[in-house]
Amino acid sequence: MSTLLRPPRRVALCVTLATLAALSGCAALAPAPTLPALVVMGENGAAVARVMTAAATCPSIRLDGREQAMAVRAPAQIIAQRRTASPAQDSKPSAFPLLTCEAALPAGTAQASVAGQPLALPRARPERIVVVGDTGCRLKNNGDWQDCNRPEGYPFARIAALAAAWKPDLVVHVGDYHYRENACPSDRPGCAGSPWGYGWDAWNADFFAPGQALLQAAPWVMARGNHESCARAGQGFWRLLDPRPLLPGRDCNDAANDAVGDYSDPYAVPLGDGAQLIVFDSSNTTYKGLSAQDPRMAKYADSYRKMATLARQAPYNIAVFHHPILGFGATRDKAGVVALFDGDKGLQDAFGAVDPGLLPDGVKAVLSGHVHLWEQVSFSSAHPSQFISGFSGTAEDIVPLPATLPEGVVPAPGAVVRNMSSWIDGFGFMTMERTGATEWTVKVWDTSGAVRNTCTLSGNQSACAVAQVH
Repeated sequence: MSTLLRPPRRVALCVTLATLAALSGCAALAPAPTLPALVVMGENGAAVARVMTAAATCPSIRLDGREQAMAVRAPAQIIAQRRTASPAQDSKPSAFPLLTCEAALPAGTAQASVAGQPLALPRARPERIVVVGDTGCRLKNNGDWQDCNRPEGYPFARIAALAAAWKPDLVVHVGDYHYRENACPSDRPGCAGSPWGYGWDAWNADFFAPGQALLQAAPWVMARGNHESCARAGQGFWRLLDPRPLLPGRDCNDAANDAVGDYSDPYAVPLGDGAQLIVFDSSNTTYKGLSAQDPRMAKYADSYRKMATLARQAPYNIAVFHHPILGFGATRDKAGVVALFDGDKGLQDAFGAVDPGLLPDGVKAVLSGHVHLWEQVSFSSAHPSQFISGFSGTAEDIVPLPATLPEGVVPAPGAVVRNMSSWIDGFGFMTMERTGATEWTVKVWDTSGAVRNTCTLSGNQSACAVAQVH
């Protein structure tokens, strides 16, 4: 029996003392760091150390034994209430009582720390990659109230600790970090007392505090999701996570500048051996599709051309953007009838206007989130494999995908499915382990540290051991 066809076996992760603390909730074993800190990977693999502090000035950073000043990326401030995705009465000003500080990490840096806290440094050829997405806890005034106070209802802290124990070289987040948009109702004990809105307290509760173990374990690649558009948590994304300089007007503080703040150019992060990630900002697309007159058509067409230019830099490219262009989801109506929906129509319209193949030839795989499940799709047409890793904390989608697609069903025009695999209604994370220049072993992990599916990715083709994880 081939390894690919064997059912996945349970794998025990080696859990450190600090990780055990995150899993058990015992703060005494792993005290929180003095300063929230992380390393973000940016254009051409440039690494940036990012630190948040309540002090009046930025701390120094120690690089290979030498101290140097960190620069202020964003000041502590309360940003005036702007137009958001919620009614005005369910919105409020965004308070960021911390300085955001940063410093470039020169290539070849062997040791880096801030206030005695070691920072994870990039590797020229990362072998082990964790992929997470849709990690925040949903609090939305449309009736979606997730139990943020219960680890079983919101398990991102446990997932982050397990993923950290796997000892990754790199973490890729496929977007949607922040979900605590509106105040928890008084009759919902599962989320009682949760911070809400788009300021630091909600960002910390949704991402920095539960993600602590994984933020310390490896550098991060940060894709931007629709929950980080300017009308939602874009202010925090630009201040805290985006690797590029924070420019006036591109900070989402003033809705009048959203035509600038809602878009950014793609960039490449080298992986070594002729491979690279291309990170694409899809935060403002729409599943409803784009008309030829919609300004987003021109914006995303321009970004597509820039992505194609980047793809020519390396023979093997993995695109990273939040909205899956080649995947499926499912809905069930009030009568119980299940209907499939396909890839993001807005991206299909904009990309397809430039290239009917939808993605540059050099792109062999796509990593996305947005749909709250795990999924793999591979094609007999020339399209890249699509992986969806949107199952790392946010309330899950629960309508199952079919093990076999109905005849003629495709996620995008011309994309002929060869095989697919899915896991619905289960929290976890995905890992990619390099086995060759264009080969990876992909595993799907649950919140007990067990492997629920194992896949291979070779070139643009992928296949998994289990079609439907139960």
